[in-house]
Parts: sequence; C-alpha cells; structure tokens
Amino acid sequence: MVKQSRVSLQPGPVNASATSGADAPSQARSKTDETKKFPVFDGHDDFLFRLLKAPETRETMWLNGDGTGHLDLPRMRAGGFAGGFFALFSPSEDYAGFTDAMDNPSYELPLPTASKLGPSQESVLAMVGHLFWMERVSRGAFTVCRSAREVRAAMAADSIAAIMHMEGAEAIDPNLDALYAFHKMGLRSVGPVWSRPNAFGHGVPFAFPASPDIGPGLTDAGKALVKACNELKIIVDLSHLNEKGFDDVASISDAPLVATHSNAHAVTPLSRNLTDRQLAKIRETKGMVGLNFVSVFLRPDGKRSPDITFEPVLRHLDHLIDKLGEDHVGFGSDFDGATKMPDPIRDVTGLPRIIDALRDHGYSEELIAKLAHENWIRLLERAFGE
Repeated sequence: MVKQSRVSLQPGPVNASATSGADAPSQARSKTDETKKFPVFDGHDDFLFRLLKAPETRETMWLNGDGTGHLDLPRMRAGGFAGGFFALFSPSEDYAGFTDAMDNPSYELPLPTASKLGPSQESVLAMVGHLFWMERVSRGAFTVCRSAREVRAAMAADSIAAIMHMEGAEAIDPNLDALYAFHKMGLRSVGPVWSRPNAFGHGVPFAFPASPDIGPGLTDAGKALVKACNELKIIVDLSHLNEKGFDDVASISDAPLVATHSNAHAVTPLSRNLTDRQLAKIRETKGMVGLNFVSVFLRPDGKRSPDITFEPVLRHLDHLIDKLGEDHVGFGSDFDGATKMPDPIRDVTGLPRIIDALRDHGYSEELIAKLAHENWIRLLERAFGE
C-alpha cells in the first residue's frame, strides 16, 4: 500500500486548513484527496489485543499490514489516523463467541468472568511491551505520548500519537500499587471496568433494548481508584460502567467526565450507550464522548449487521452535539475491538469517507476539525492540567 502523508499540525490551536510544502493543496485536488489528509485523533482502539493474540506475526501485522483487522501502520497513514488511545485489555476465559446473540435482538448477554490479577498483569505487560516495540520499529512514525504537549508535537512531526489506556482495571491490585507503576510506564487513561465485574465495580452488560441502570456501582476500591487517578491526572473512562458506577465517578471525580467510545442511548437503546441525563453530566464538567463506530452501537434495531449507511452515524453525532455541545464530541472508533463495522467504514481507511459524509451532511470545516481531532486534544489539556 502506498504510504500517504497527512496535514502537519503545529503546536497550539489546530487549523484544519493549514498546509505547507508538499502538502499544499492544488486547485485540481479532489474532495477524496483532501479528506485523506484530514487528521483524526481516535478515542479508542484495540490493536494491542490483536498483537497479544498473535505476537509471532506482529511485524507483518504492524509494519506491512496483513489484510486482517482494522488497523496497521500503512492503513493508518492512508486513512489520516493521527493518533489515539491504545487499549490494554486482559481477556476473560469465557470471552470468545459470547456476542453471537447480538445478531438477533432482543438480548441480554451474560457478563464474562473477570480475569485474575496475575494473568491480567501478564497480558497487560505484554501489551505495554508491544506498544513500545511499535514505537521503536516505526522509526519516528509512531510516538507514545504522556501529555497533550507531546501529542501536539508528535502530530506536528507527522508521527502517530499514542496515549496508553487500560480498558478494565483487572491488572491493578486493590491496593493500587500497580496503578503507580503503570503510570510511570505512561498510562494516562483507565476504565475501572470492562463489561464484567471486578474488584473496582460492576460492568454494564450488553443488553438491548435496556437501560444502563443494571447492577451496583463502584466498590470502595473503585472509589479509591478514581481518587488516585485524579491525583495522577489519569483520565477515568466511563464507557463500560453501568449507570450507578457512572454516578459514583461523577460524584467523586474533580476531572472532566470522559466516555472514550460510547453513543447516544436515545438513538440506540443499548445498555452500553449513554442516556441524556448522563450526557448532561458530562457536559457540566466540560468532558468528552467519542462516537463508537461499531454497528451494534449505531443501529436503532440493536443488530450487529454491518449493512447500514452513514445515516445512523449522523443521527448519533447530531444528538451528541445537541446534548453535549460541539466542543465535547469526537470519535472513539473501537477499531479491532469488534468485527462488525458499518460497510461504508470497514477499517481505518474509511475515515476519509466519514469526513466526506460529515461535509455532505452540512457540517462546517470548523466543526469537522473539532470532531476529528481538536476536541480530543483540548480534552487532554484539561484532563492533564496543561
């Protein structure tokens, strides 16, 4: 695949139309050419989990692209992927195949069992190693970042900016000693739970149609985790928390409330999506929601089928912008975390098609720039105290 260059961003306020040198647009450039160069910062991907499952093929998978999954370095470059949150995730033994019921709503899937501390730490540490390996072998094309300033600098250098995120805190002991160790390694975002119970709280199961008000909230250890994350300026991700857990974080945290990859419950009544009441709380804190691209989060009928147009994507964005304001919405793709992406998106090379759809829908260039990257970078500045 031919490597595509992207618009280079300078530190400070991002200007979506800023170009220089060879990136300067010619009058003959088509809309597709333009949108391929539109930088996108993404709230969530699970590429590291793919590497964990097949470490022996990681060089081909990352550097060359093996045609599987949603992400690799060449396709990121081609699609204008400028950075994002890279998730560390420890799988459950009974995880595989449990989502098949999503093909036939209604459903309420059983919660997988939590991974134990030892195996979780083994998996997560392996993924941390993969992340830094990706940085090393990319020779400047990929940078692990620990601050918003570093994100801006990486993007300005045309290097993909990676934030280390933990999806489900099973690799952290209830005494939180491991949290400080992972923070030293570069951890800057934590979801206390994935959709399963653990020492810190009760994850929201995948259910449709259903309210997110399912099960109890945070444990005492979970509340201590939130306070420690506030101390360390680590983002607390609300995406897999149930409603009571969400409310516990909102009552404890002094940081912006963030859901890295969730959608609007009013459009798709999936238990994992956010109600208008939750969106209002996020807006009050100048927080952020990243739009999840997975079909089941988008389709009003709750099915996994990828046979959809951009219409539900736009409906969710319209609703999120209406409830949160245009400064608090971005993308949270869930690339490589789920198999059923809408047909018009398919993988990371579909990002330019999303930008085209936003333009066709009537969104201004200023608003598209905010959704694509500016809102996330400014959220990082607020969350990290920069």
